[in-house]
Amino acid sequence: MAANLDKFKLAKDLSRRDTLLSVARAPGSGRLYLGSSDAKVYELDLAQPKPEPKELGRHESYVTGVALAGPPLVSGGYDGKLIWWDVESRKQVRSVDAHTKWVRRVVVTPDGKTVASVADDMVCRLWDAATGKRLHELRGHREMTPHHFPSMLYACAVSPDGRHLATGDKVGHVVVWELATGKEAATFEAPGMYTWDPVQRRHSIGGIRSLAFSPDGAQLAVGGMGKVGNIDHLEGKTRVEVFDWRTGKRTHEFPGDKFNGLVNRLAFHPQGDWLLGAGGAGDGFLLFFDLKAKEVLRQEKAPAHVHDVVLNEAADTVYAAAHGKVLVFEMKG
Repeated sequence: MAANLDKFKLAKDLSRRDTLLSVARAPGSGRLYLGSSDAKVYELDLAQPKPEPKELGRHESYVTGVALAGPPLVSGGYDGKLIWWDVESRKQVRSVDAHTKWVRRVVVTPDGKTVASVADDMVCRLWDAATGKRLHELRGHREMTPHHFPSMLYACAVSPDGRHLATGDKVGHVVVWELATGKEAATFEAPGMYTWDPVQRRHSIGGIRSLAFSPDGAQLAVGGMGKVGNIDHLEGKTRVEVFDWRTGKRTHEFPGDKFNGLVNRLAFHPQGDWLLGAGGAGDGFLLFFDLKAKEVLRQEKAPAHVHDVVLNEAADTVYAAAHGKVLVFEMKG
């Protein structure tokens, strides 16, 4: 049964005391793995009559990335560590001092063999999923912004064919890498997602918070927030841009007209029917874009700021990690 946006609804709303920052899903199931602000990694089986989170283990601080690399789960956090977990025995397999600053995102190649992590040390590192051995170190982002403040490296994404990896930073610089060699394949800029205030606070806000390759791998979607007036608040409108990454040409621009805040995560429908953007400021939102028609299909308010989402195989269910909540949205035709 195909996903039907006209049937979109909130199906589950599970309240929590913490903020959930990252989510991964076991294929073919309703079993989720969640990274939390309480420094813990949880398993949650939504197929149970009364789903209760079970602790797998913990970092020293916020867990901002989780990804399944075949059987093991890999998590990354504010402590700069990557930790491998055996999800069946609920035991730690290995811990790697991966970065010197906050790990912002952890992704795994489609074949499950390579783990990629990005952090605020402005480095992307590739790891052998089976052994934890470092394969490549990718340096294509400046440590300082043009105004001489520390930059941040928020986002990374792997192409569906597993050949390329994209990374995006605070000032809107995007690099696409060859995964096999670790060499730079292309670069382009999305400066509209970065705001610098030279008067009131002398600092900046925004940045590229999310990236996603189209199913055919030809396009790269970039998510964040538009220009901000008061940089002490997430008052900028949502912003999504899409690029032909090989040429650096922007093919689509979706400046928000309804919601304020950061587009924290992007995900394409497996057949490219739509592009989903999710995020928030005070509240949360889910946005659906039709790239062929170059139009916004649907804009939905979420009951909490959404930090991460994952789709099921049919793309008719969205699982969201949010501020104080686990949310499940359905659009089953």
